[in-house]
Amino acid sequence: MEGEPTLRLRIFDLNCWAIRYLSKRRQERVRLIGDRLCQEGFDLVLLQEVWSEQDYSHLKVKLAGCYPFSHYFRSGVIGSGLCVFSRFPILDTLLYQYSLNGYPYMLQHGDWFCGKSVGLGVSLGITAPFLSLSLQLHAEYCRDKDAYLPHRLVQAWELAQFIRHTSKAADVVLLGGDLNMHPEDVGIRLLRGWTGLRDAFAEATRFEGCKNGCTLVPDNCFTDKSELLPFPLGIRIDYILYKAISSFTVKCEELKTTTGSARGTDIPFSDHEAVMATLHIQRQGQPASATLGTADLALADVVTEARTEVGVGLRAARRQRYSSGRMAVLALLLLLLQAAAALGTLAGLGAEQPFPKLSFCLLAFLALGVLVLATGLHLFHTMEVKMLHGTEDQMWMALRALQERP
Repeated sequence: MEGEPTLRLRIFDLNCWAIRYLSKRRQERVRLIGDRLCQEGFDLVLLQEVWSEQDYSHLKVKLAGCYPFSHYFRSGVIGSGLCVFSRFPILDTLLYQYSLNGYPYMLQHGDWFCGKSVGLGVSLGITAPFLSLSLQLHAEYCRDKDAYLPHRLVQAWELAQFIRHTSKAADVVLLGGDLNMHPEDVGIRLLRGWTGLRDAFAEATRFEGCKNGCTLVPDNCFTDKSELLPFPLGIRIDYILYKAISSFTVKCEELKTTTGSARGTDIPFSDHEAVMATLHIQRQGQPASATLGTADLALADVVTEARTEVGVGLRAARRQRYSSGRMAVLALLLLLLQAAAALGTLAGLGAEQPFPKLSFCLLAFLALGVLVLATGLHLFHTMEVKMLHGTEDQMWMALRALQERP
């Protein structure tokens, strides 16, 4: 009812960059993150890249007094790295793993092995139940030649659909995470336009922190400076997004980012800056009308642009599927020729084997290896084609619905 007390919700979001054996000063930084969270007393903490369950367990024990409710989301080979700590009871959790997540043979990137996902938690606040999401999308790696853009757009689309279909049980939706997209990229515009989520940085009454809200800045000692050469001030790829559903309103009173080293130390919490938002949630007199949060024509343009990029990825995936399939066929033919030659020699139907046995066996093993590898790639790219084609069809249906809307 109108006049009910306002819930002042403080949110902390951070990509922790806590990769076991690889991240610099990981254990020290995880301890500093725990200390900061204990001192500040946030209501909701959304963390990404906590790859070690041991680090999560240490944080859970350390934060038990301030955040009695927590959950770690497990997925992929090495885990999703997502976890949430809450001052409010967590009523339910759900993990959704994106259908496309990079390539398994790109070992230096590793996104495929962690199973990038979105972790959902339904919590009960003082004035309303709210739905919180901690997530991470596929990294960009190279902006000029972004081979992962179609996969990231599929992830953004699936995330938007996931939010639309799971938010009906909540009155407020809160999203925090490393989206690996700049504010004006088509993926973030698609996500915000299709769900009606609002950007805390753009909506905040007060802001304090890195210029333009950047969360990957050259002043951070852990940041790869070569990646930021085109962006001397840094980039903003970590977000807190929110929206109210039914009869509630949400306003962002204040947004902050960390600006370097943790207090009393010479190192920052991570290679990313943390994002901290203070939101005011209050019930209003009449239920809010359900909107997509942007004009239909503008949204249709965004969906069209995203569908075009997905189509480019679909054509590339089809070429890769064809190449790997052809390689598998050639390897199979080579194996069959070798088998025929070997059988002919054993049966005495042909001349003595002209190749040394060792070379003949090595060639057979090589052909077999190529056959297995090419077949695996062909199957993977076949699934990639299906996922990209399916997303393209979904976007076409959504675009048609927008265009036909009165």
